[in-house]
Amino acid sequence: MPLRSRTQWWGVTLDAPDALELARFYARLLGWRLFEGDGGGASVAPSAEGGYNLGFQTEPQYVRPVWPAEAGEPQMSMHLEIEVDDVDEAVAYAVSVGAEVAAFQPQHNVKVMLDPAGHPFCLYVDE
Repeated sequence: MPLRSRTQWWGVTLDAPDALELARFYARLLGWRLFEGDGGGASVAPSAEGGYNLGFQTEPQYVRPVWPAEAGEPQMSMHLEIEVDDVDEAVAYAVSVGAEVAAFQPQHNVKVMLDPAGHPFCLYVDE
């Protein structure tokens, strides 16, 4: 049973202290379009017809997660995985648009990054 009769959209939504600011970061990082929503929310997608997006909503009580997890500290609830052609080039680009390299790196072929709100995301090459 289809959920919708027209193009189906799917995505995830991340909370942030400033949804529009974080959406602008991901638009730069991914080269996607920014779509400002009502009420301070925003999303990014490859196009208006893309079928998938990343959404962002402002959460005034947002607390930056700690990664890797530490007892008694705010923990991430998910992370994004982004396949790239060259990890070193992707890391340099991500840093240039506002990301930071996480201090803890558990794998040699994956780089864990933090977006401006502290959400972890991974850059990797499919080997």
